[in-house]
Amino acid sequence: MLRIITDSASDLPKDYIKQHDLHVIPTPVVIDDVDYLDGKTIQTEEFYHILDDIRRDVKTYHINPAMFTDAFLPYAQAGDSIIYLCFSTGIAGTYNAANLALTGIREDYPDFDLTIIDSKCASIGFGLLVSKLVTMLEKGASREELIEAAAYYISHIRHVFTVQTLAYLIKGGRLTKFKGTLAETLDMKPVLVVNEAGALAVVKTVRGRKKSLRYLIEYAKETGCRLENQTVALCHGEDPESLEFVNTLVQETFHPKDTLISVVGCAIGAHTGRGLVGFCFFDADDGKYSKYFD
Repeated sequence: MLRIITDSASDLPKDYIKQHDLHVIPTPVVIDDVDYLDGKTIQTEEFYHILDDIRRDVKTYHINPAMFTDAFLPYAQAGDSIIYLCFSTGIAGTYNAANLALTGIREDYPDFDLTIIDSKCASIGFGLLVSKLVTMLEKGASREELIEAAAYYISHIRHVFTVQTLAYLIKGGRLTKFKGTLAETLDMKPVLVVNEAGALAVVKTVRGRKKSLRYLIEYAKETGCRLENQTVALCHGEDPESLEFVNTLVQETFHPKDTLISVVGCAIGAHTGRGLVGFCFFDADDGKYSKYFD
């Protein structure tokens, strides 16, 4: 049996996961030295309430080889063929850990057919990629075609997002304390993307929250491809008001075919805090894969 699996950094909505019987490996998060599993033993609402207290010690670490072994082994034993789409190597070490687990499993199951793909994506952009391949699989695409399509969509996906506060980027060392504090004082908001290498990069800094949210739309105007024919994706860090503001602009500006909306989970939320808003879409059409999305 051919299956697609992923991890919780894809931030796919729970109803989508249930509807498509998708196996999502949870990302670990450590809160005050206690381990939790993203979306399994801790949910986003509780997580962000904890995160709001900057004094709480919240850390994440990538899924380790032992966790991957537990996730992969039943498929090896069943003789299933698996495509695992993983969190970007530009942000976490998930890909390498998954490969270490695969090497160990193949000592006992040398014919285990597992393809590990670095999504070079994060949050709902990652989820949007997964959803593309899930649709293709459900409509009869072969393993080879799915792997080829993954490479195509990874090369054409766009993520753009902004944050409400810089405190968590400062705390995590992604911004120096001096620069971050100065920017906070001036109400400067960074607009970030996930670049071609799958790493975070600042594309613009604007003054004020509303301007930063509006710039997500401007970026999509500059880089998107016929969004009216696309399923686009939006995510937020438990900030429904900002999400509604951006979603209204998205619908009025682009009239997308469909919109996938999710809450940013622990894997990313721990480093951005409440208030992240992201917009994800493609800069090309479906090309030769369009037959699966008509």
